Amino acid sequence: MTPQAALDGIKVLDLSRVLAGPWCTQILADLGADVVKIERPGTGDDTRTWGPPFLKDAQGHDTHQSTYFTSCNRNKRSVTIDMATPEGQVLLKQMAAQSDIVVENFKTGGLKAYGLDYDSLKALNPRLIYCSVTGFGHDGPHATRAGYDLMIQATSGMMSITGRPDDEPGGGPLRVGVALTDLFTGVYASTAILAALNVRHKTGEGQHIDMALLDVGMAILANQASAFLNTGVAPQRQGNSHPSLAPYQDFHTQDGAMLLAIGNNGQFARFCEAAGRPGWATDPRYATNTLRVKHREVLIPEMEAVTRTRTTAEWIALLEDKAVPCGPINNIDQAFDDAQVKARGLAVTMPRDAGDGIHQIVGVASPLRLSATPPVLRHAPPALGQHTFEVLAELGVDAQQAAALRAAGVV
Repeated sequence: MTPQAALDGIKVLDLSRVLAGPWCTQILADLGADVVKIERPGTGDDTRTWGPPFLKDAQGHDTHQSTYFTSCNRNKRSVTIDMATPEGQVLLKQMAAQSDIVVENFKTGGLKAYGLDYDSLKALNPRLIYCSVTGFGHDGPHATRAGYDLMIQATSGMMSITGRPDDEPGGGPLRVGVALTDLFTGVYASTAILAALNVRHKTGEGQHIDMALLDVGMAILANQASAFLNTGVAPQRQGNSHPSLAPYQDFHTQDGAMLLAIGNNGQFARFCEAAGRPGWATDPRYATNTLRVKHREVLIPEMEAVTRTRTTAEWIALLEDKAVPCGPINNIDQAFDDAQVKARGLAVTMPRDAGDGIHQIVGVASPLRLSATPPVLRHAPPALGQHTFEVLAELGVDAQQAAALRAAGVV
């Protein structure tokens, strides 16, 4: 028996593509919402072809289905509908009338021509919560621009604080290794949707949510933005070190590197004792975090001369019971092989029976751990259009009508 999920009974019409919108709807789907993902007939979501790498069939051969798509589309049902056709628009409006939530990431005004914008759908369903995800928001001089994560990382200043300084080897601005603003926009969007659901419980009315990648990109600058706004000094790239903490960075070891994340004086003193350098903790240059930051150019080389005397594993073993944050710098292979990652069950295998030769897909478990209503795995990331006729039947479309819609290219 499938356990009750937090969002059981909530219906989501997912008109989004690529990452930010699908990441949002995957969160809702993991929590139990019935998410119906609308895709273009024949081609589907752009990310279905964003490869290599591609999923493999039962014989271990590459298919034409990318692994990228699977990262943000589990627990959803895929329906192919051509929204440019009048018949497709009728179907989508029927679905919206029966939905609690719509999520879309078209350009500002892009859905109005199809009658699928917020005002049009609100008239059909006043309880509808309608979340729009755009690059720059629905107002301002750049509202009509398309927005991609890489552009936002550059525009927001994120790349200006990521990477090594210009005067170091390999220096220069870098993007974060994943589409950070897309992912955070998805998380913020799901939070806003849940807030709107709570409001609807009180008022009976839905509302429009305007999520912009740029807004999120600026928000997640966090302490770096606060530093600039309150001092007028723009933070600079400084590699893996921290602008406000020391020592808080990577260190060379005898066989590679490790990460030390020392956040207070007690941790620093315990490290110094374990490292055989207790005098550092009372040295007037290093007695407080602020002093350590001020004198990091002297402290860090002194520390690295010591960290190079042991292997990474030896340092981790030495510091593990001393409450000094220390760890390896893993690649992703090593990360999934970590004992704690395995204990938490963070890699999950999802069986799939879509008739396309792909029998299972492996993904990362939801990090949401609710004691009474945990996330539930119900569907592997779907094949294109896998649930089209199932969902049409739920709308009251009989088999003959569905066949006619398919023959006409509507679905």
